[in-house]
Amino acid sequence: MNNHNWTLDDIPDLIGKTIVVTGANTGLGFEAVKAFAQNGANVVMACRSVEKGEIARKQIIRLYPSSYIKVMELDLGDLKSIRRFAVTFRQSHAHLDVLLNNAALMMAPYSQTKDGFESQMGINHLGHFALTGILLDLLKKTSGSRVVNVSSLSHKQGEIDFDNLLFENGKDFSSMKAYGRSKLSNLLFTYELQRFFESKGINSMAVAAHPGIANTGKPTKADTKLWLKIYNNLFASIIQPATMGALPEIRASVDPAVKPGEYYGPGGVLELAGYPVLVRPKFTALDVEMAHKLWEVSEKLTSIKYH
Repeated sequence: MNNHNWTLDDIPDLIGKTIVVTGANTGLGFEAVKAFAQNGANVVMACRSVEKGEIARKQIIRLYPSSYIKVMELDLGDLKSIRRFAVTFRQSHAHLDVLLNNAALMMAPYSQTKDGFESQMGINHLGHFALTGILLDLLKKTSGSRVVNVSSLSHKQGEIDFDNLLFENGKDFSSMKAYGRSKLSNLLFTYELQRFFESKGINSMAVAAHPGIANTGKPTKADTKLWLKIYNNLFASIIQPATMGALPEIRASVDPAVKPGEYYGPGGVLELAGYPVLVRPKFTALDVEMAHKLWEVSEKLTSIKYH
């Protein structure tokens, strides 16, 4: 039995690899960028705020002066912004080795994206669905490329309701319900994307990860600050720093041993904390029919067709 704990020391040489990280200026994304840059990758920090992204980039450059990191604007709550990002990215990049779909809106009050989607579903799932689809040509061109979707333990409370997928006009909405739905959607998307790759003979893989209970610093809205305080108090004894919480998604992104369709999370009790290992999602996440229907609905909502 292999008792080895996978750490940053296990990251292979990433020289020549191009990696895009969404939500890269804070929390898990920031830690992932650091790890990739330290090991020689060309990293693109896809951030809603270029200003905040540049501040984060400079912090990493101070640690690793020879690293290549570029900040690009990406608002996952705006399909036009996603398209602009793709156009700009292609101007300077001919391939894409890893697309790490890390960004997430967490436990936010009801609001809508610029395209009229409930914000957590819109950003966490539909935004990343659209981004992946728009960059699919580069992923297909890059042999062995990966798409890594970051889910959450909250996917276990998630339910998909196709009659009211986006909580129209706030109907039946709660911040936790919407977040859980978006995180379940991340997994359904991952498995359907892997089936898509296989059916088309594409040499790419879809992988998922979750951070357990980690201090990601994500909630920023006024009424989520109280939730975060309660959350931190409840899990004070086990909450992981972002450096540990990021390990599953980092491993999913670069470990040569990773296989298509795998899901990584902390290896401790209840997957709350610990070093990254293979984990299993709840049964609903493996529902092929549900995943296929979500894919079709997502294509229709985003007007992004996968080929």
